[in-house]
Amino acid sequence: MAFIWPEIANGAVTLDFADAGGVRTRYVEAGDSNADEAVIFIHGTGGHLEAFTRNLLPHAERYRTIALDMIGHGFSDKPDHDYEIKHYVQHLLDFCDAVGVKRAHVHGESLGGWIVAQFAIDHPDRVATLTLNTAGGLNTDPKVMKRVYDITMKAVAEASPETVRARLEWLMNDPARVTDDLIELRHKIYTQPGFVQAMEHILCLQHMDIRMRNVLTEETLSTIKAPTLVVWTDHDPTAPTATGQRFVDAIPNSRMVVMSDCAHWPQWEKADEFNALHLEFLTEHG
Repeated sequence: MAFIWPEIANGAVTLDFADAGGVRTRYVEAGDSNADEAVIFIHGTGGHLEAFTRNLLPHAERYRTIALDMIGHGFSDKPDHDYEIKHYVQHLLDFCDAVGVKRAHVHGESLGGWIVAQFAIDHPDRVATLTLNTAGGLNTDPKVMKRVYDITMKAVAEASPETVRARLEWLMNDPARVTDDLIELRHKIYTQPGFVQAMEHILCLQHMDIRMRNVLTEETLSTIKAPTLVVWTDHDPTAPTATGQRFVDAIPNSRMVVMSDCAHWPQWEKADEFNALHLEFLTEHG
């Protein structure tokens, strides 16, 4: 069983805030802080940087490595407006500028994958490689969208250890992988003043009209120039492996791996396996 703190306790890690275009942004960093190229991990809907504590130090042995709370999420600022993909892309660009990252190996999980794919489309010169981990943006299944909305809003509007656990268990193929400290952390995030409103802004992409003006298409994905790794799982609750294959079919220089016994957080559920395959991909292309 993995816990948050032991995963980073024996390494040199910095937890700090940066001013990213006026958004006070929480981030954690390890590795060479002076390098202008970095691995950057982006979480999913309602997530936070701790989704990547099991990946931070292994990657930092070779790369400057960063995970952050995106706008509206975690302990970063939560401006009072809906967060569409363009807002996340701008936030990521502003964050890179703020911490001196000129080019990034961007990894995004779920919503994070949607964000980094659009980032690679809009800012190809800033992307060294792209990793799409059970990525959103192509799938528009109303049943999945309703499930994401309902279980997430319940965890916030009726925040308790039980509702937060249910939200986290949805991410895991084995519920035992949800630890007490992960529940306690997310409960603390979800009970911040004003977080119900913030979550409504986050979940705007689960409304079909808003989602459809933000979706990725095969045409836009075909313009991605960065080498791309698509990571999917055999038990993803949001989309089948066929959706991962759609990304691969659309993006020119891409390939897919399917991790077994995982749901929506393979980087946490099978961290050693994920770290090995991701680092192999990064080494191959950089």
